[in-house]
Amino acid sequence: MPFNSQELIGLTARLDRLCYHNGSGSLPTDTPHIFAYFITIENGSDRTITLLGRKWVIEHADGTCLVVEGDKIVGETPRIGPGERFSYDSRHITRCDARAFGSFHGTDETGRKVHVVLAPFDLKVPRLS
Repeated sequence: MPFNSQELIGLTARLDRLCYHNGSGSLPTDTPHIFAYFITIENGSDRTITLLGRKWVIEHADGTCLVVEGDKIVGETPRIGPGERFSYDSRHITRCDARAFGSFHGTDETGRKVHVVLAPFDLKVPRLS
């Protein structure tokens, strides 16, 4: 999270939906599993927030870890007023089960740095019977 950032009370992030797709044939054999996730960031505070970026950590069951960090959220810097929300979807391609967690960071209308944490969620590859 950005240096000197505060977690803003009322600013929340949640996983709305997680969908699995086996991309066998259309993906490399070492990463045949696609997870699409749908996230909503809701501003229940009394401040207008501009989200500037995100940081995700994805811990794979095989012990590898992927850190995704950068500016913008799916190419946008959403401005979220009090009572408003921003929703988006994205995906992760993997070879095995994983756990994802992260945060979104930005500023309020006074320029204070703020962030919101997204609770961890599991990417479980369905087992064939």
